[in-house]
Amino acid sequence: MQNISPTKVIIDTDPGVDDALAILLALASPELDVVGITTVCGNVPVGQGTKNLFRLLNLLNPPPGLLVGQGAARPLEEALETAVHVHGSDGLGELDALLTAEGTMRYPSVRLPPLLSTAQDVWNECVRRYQEDITLITLGPLTNVAVALKVNPLTVQKFRSVIVMGGAIGVPGNVSPVAEFNMYVDPHAAHRVFQAVLPLTLVPLDVTTRVGVARDALKTWTAASRDPRVRLVADMTAKAFDFAEQVEGHGLLYFHDPTAVLAAIESSLLKTEPLHVDVEVVGRVSRGATVADRRHRRAEEKANPNMQVAVDIDAERALSILRSRLCPWS
Repeated sequence: MQNISPTKVIIDTDPGVDDALAILLALASPELDVVGITTVCGNVPVGQGTKNLFRLLNLLNPPPGLLVGQGAARPLEEALETAVHVHGSDGLGELDALLTAEGTMRYPSVRLPPLLSTAQDVWNECVRRYQEDITLITLGPLTNVAVALKVNPLTVQKFRSVIVMGGAIGVPGNVSPVAEFNMYVDPHAAHRVFQAVLPLTLVPLDVTTRVGVARDALKTWTAASRDPRVRLVADMTAKAFDFAEQVEGHGLLYFHDPTAVLAAIESSLLKTEPLHVDVEVVGRVSRGATVADRRHRRAEEKANPNMQVAVDIDAERALSILRSRLCPWS
């Protein structure tokens, strides 16, 4: 039997509850070798996101030699709009408020290192070490990628694949009627990235909203698991479930960011189509809308596809993998 080397990945993230679940999934998956994690502004300001990342790594026992860096503090041209109303003021479901029976913090604060690399430094070093053997997975706004395309395009062009969680092609948005959050926060960055010649795979709401779980179902997952990390899963997701029930009305926790990680773990879970996609940057009511050219036209009558877009997913198998990795039985 042939041994297949794990895929080396960099995760660019704005932690975020589903980001945290995605990081947990990636670190628990033997198919992936996480060599770098970088933060970007989005769900929370970038400084808070970096604190969240180190808190997670302190709990998850990351691989030795993992490179960590902090990226963009603001979108290219827009004021930052966060999603703390969904994820909690800390981005991780208000973990600071949770106490042990003795009255101490269940999740102690962690100190950041005195010197912190930039996201660009981490990406450059990963490419230096591993050449063209890296997949970049973006879980937040595309600001770091857009900046890299301007200041150091040779690094980005060496990524073997760039998997982007974001966009809404044929379904409603989740932050406006037409826009998904990551695209909405920094549409100018997304436009710059989509116009570049990169090996992009877009994982939009069209597929991520098919991979969800209700509160009672997640309780079943965590109750059946003996892994000590499942308490973190339960604690982080409580506020997101509140938002899903009280505001969105469906009550489901969607695994948006973990689905992008699943695309790197097992690409056969997703059906993709080559499409040309762009992002609206100036629309009064359509900021951040992802527009895919799905017209029935002869090829020469349309713009050439600039990415693969996930249009379908084996949701049952995806949920099975998520349960086994996030809430393992043994």
